[in-house]
Amino acid sequence: MREIKIIAAAEDAGARIDKYISEQEDLSRSRVQALLAEGSILVNQNAVKANYKVKADDCITAVFNDEMEMEARPEKMELDVRYEDEDVIVINKPKNIVVHPAAGNQSGTLVNGLLYHCKDLSGINGTLRPGIVHRIDKDTTGLLIVAKNDLAHASLSKQLQSKTVNRLYYALVHGVIQHDFGTIDAPIGRDVKDRQKMAVTATNSKDARTHFQVIERFENYTLVECRLETGRTHQIRVHMQYIGHPVVGDEKYSYRKTMQTNGQLLHAHQLTFQHPRTGEVMTVEAELPKQFADILEELRQESR
Repeated sequence: MREIKIIAAAEDAGARIDKYISEQEDLSRSRVQALLAEGSILVNQNAVKANYKVKADDCITAVFNDEMEMEARPEKMELDVRYEDEDVIVINKPKNIVVHPAAGNQSGTLVNGLLYHCKDLSGINGTLRPGIVHRIDKDTTGLLIVAKNDLAHASLSKQLQSKTVNRLYYALVHGVIQHDFGTIDAPIGRDVKDRQKMAVTATNSKDARTHFQVIERFENYTLVECRLETGRTHQIRVHMQYIGHPVVGDEKYSYRKTMQTNGQLLHAHQLTFQHPRTGEVMTVEAELPKQFADILEELRQESR
């Protein structure tokens, strides 16, 4: 059996429920529509139709036979823990690690390692995404906060919705950005030509804002610090491509490989949040991974 429990975020209000659940839970849209039709998916304990529009704080629940019988299982894994207490754990995620299980990727994820390390995580996002409040991409490195219980999960989700969680990323991008600061305010949605990609688009999109600051300029590249105001899928990668400065090593949104990076040079280096139990404002940091730091040093040498 598979269980789903989702608390809809304010930023998701207005989405069709069949499309929303399909994207959230790695289920085909036709499968979601069938489950809705048979009443297996409920919103606030009520059956709804596939064209129902999601509202902020809707509680979406379902119990059904999963054709794939997927389940996240504990796996021993070396975790770089940057902070941990009874409510939250902050992990410095390495490159090439997926955050949670999905179709075709049921083991070796961060969730598998967290279940072994923590034994118990928040159940709000269901059995495949326990404790997961926000995500970072497989080849993006850096900080991720995970909720150990439902109280912490609800608090952190509310902070993300109200944009009081401060997330800072370092990104090495192509080209030399001339201005020192900037804000990219451009809506993001599914690319109509490629469903595996996101794009700046006026259709089926959501507001997206990324603030950036130039940290260092090189001959053909720029190191920027990006602050997310919203948290759309692939947001920094899409926005930097949109302004003509794609992230180096990004095989989906950037140029053909110009250096050996094994994925995009994008690192979540600082995370600030209010502790869900004590109310204390906390900041956790993670230094650049060695490969990223080594590439920057090589660029500095070349620029001299």
